Amino acid sequence: MKRMLIAACGLLLAGGLVAAAGPVSPGGALTRTLDNRDAFTRPAPGLTPRELRDFNFGNRVFNTNWAVAPASVDAFDGLGPVFNRVSCSGCHLRDGRGRPPLEGEDEMLSMLVRLSVPGRDAHGGPKPHPAYGDQFNDRAIPGVPAEGRAHIEWRERAGRYPDGDTYSLREPRLRLIDMAFGPIGWRAMTSARVAPAMPGMGLLETIPEADVLARADPDDRDGDGISGRANRVWNPASGRMELGRFGWKANAANLLAQSAGAAHGDMGLTSRVFPEENCATAQTACAASVRGDAPDLRDAHLDKLVFYLQTLAVPDRRRKAPAVEARGERLFTDIGCAACHTPVQRTAAGAVPALLAGQEFMPYTDLLLHDMGRGLADGRPDFLATGREWRTPPLWGLGLVPVTNDHSLYLHDGRARSLEEAILWHGGEAARSQRRFRQLNRDDRQAVLTFLRSL
Repeated sequence: MKRMLIAACGLLLAGGLVAAAGPVSPGGALTRTLDNRDAFTRPAPGLTPRELRDFNFGNRVFNTNWAVAPASVDAFDGLGPVFNRVSCSGCHLRDGRGRPPLEGEDEMLSMLVRLSVPGRDAHGGPKPHPAYGDQFNDRAIPGVPAEGRAHIEWRERAGRYPDGDTYSLREPRLRLIDMAFGPIGWRAMTSARVAPAMPGMGLLETIPEADVLARADPDDRDGDGISGRANRVWNPASGRMELGRFGWKANAANLLAQSAGAAHGDMGLTSRVFPEENCATAQTACAASVRGDAPDLRDAHLDKLVFYLQTLAVPDRRRKAPAVEARGERLFTDIGCAACHTPVQRTAAGAVPALLAGQEFMPYTDLLLHDMGRGLADGRPDFLATGREWRTPPLWGLGLVPVTNDHSLYLHDGRARSLEEAILWHGGEAARSQRRFRQLNRDDRQAVLTFLRSL
C-alpha cells in the first residue's frame, strides 16, 4: 500500500510545479496569500461572522499574559505554580516557530525540555521524574522555587560534499543547572524541543485515521528502507488510546489534548482535561501554594483556543523562480524525500468545523514516526515512539520562518541553521535520501533548497 501511495505522489509531482500544485493549494480552503510577519496569524478565509468572533477570542486567549492568582482579571489568572512562559505566544511568537537561545542569551525563550525516567506511567506514556515532573519549568510564582535553568552548548562537526564543497553542522549539548531539588540523576532522560509553527493544525487533525495508517509500514515489508509507524497515545480529553498526530513525537491525539497539555505544562493552567496542578511529587511548596478558582482555563476559553488553532490560515506558496522550484520539487521526490514528507493529504468529508471538511491540501507530512538515526536521537521514548523516532513534520511555511520569526533555525531542537543543514542531519530511515542529496551537484542541491523555501 505504501509503495502505491508513494508512486501516486511521484506521478503527481512528475509534471513539476504546475502539475503538483495544480488545483491543490497548500491549505485547501484555508489558504491565504500571505508573506509578511503576520503570515501565520490570520484567520482562514470564509469564516462566518460568528466563527470570526470565536477565532478572535481564541486569538486573545493565545496571546494573553496570564497572571498569578488571585488577580483582578480572574478570567486570566492561575499562572503556575511552576511554568515556562506566561502566554502561548511567549513560545509561539506570531504563531510561528521557536528557537534555541542565541549567543548571549541565558534562558530558553521559545523552547522547553521534556523529562522522564525509565519506565511507563499508568497509560503507557513516559514516566515523570519524581522531583521535576515531565517538563522542566524554569520559572515559578512567588514563594515557589523554580526548578532550575537549562543551558545549551554547541559543538561543530565539519563535513564535505563529494564535489568538494564543505559544510559544518552544530551538535547541541544540554545541561540543567542551578537545580532546586538536586541533580536529576544519570538515569533521567531529557529532550530539548522548540515550539512548532501553528498554521494548518486543524487540517492535520481531520485527516482520516485510516489514511494515516494506510501509509504505515512498521516492518518495511516493501523493503524500501522506510518503516513509518503510527503512535498510539493516551488522550486525556476522551479517556482512551488514540492515534497520535501532534507534537514532535506525535504524543498528542487532537488539538484539545495538545492545547490543554501545553497550557498545563508551559503555564501551569488547570483545565477540564488537566484538573490537577503541575507539581511534581517531591515539590511540596508547589503543592501548597495559593491557587485561584479551578479550572484556571475555563471551558469556553479552551474551546475557543482550539477553534482558533483549527482555523488558522495556511500561507500560499511564493513562486519567485518557477523553473528552479519545479526542478527542485522533482528532485525532492526523486531522492526519496516524499516517501515521508507526503505532499498531498485530504480531510474527512464530515470534518468539523465544516470549513475543514473534504479539503485536499499539501502539508508534506505522513504524521508517522520514523527512525531518524543516532545523530538526531534524544533517547527518550514517548508511548510507542522510541528514542530515535520523530514524527514527520509538515513543511508548509518553511520559507516564511525567517520573515515571521526572524531566524532560520530548524529541526526539533533548532540545531540546523539552514534548510541545508536540516537535510544533512537526516539519518536512519532518511539516510538514503540524505546521501542522494549530498551526491547532487551544487546547482541541483540549490534547486531543492529553492523549492523548500517556496513552501
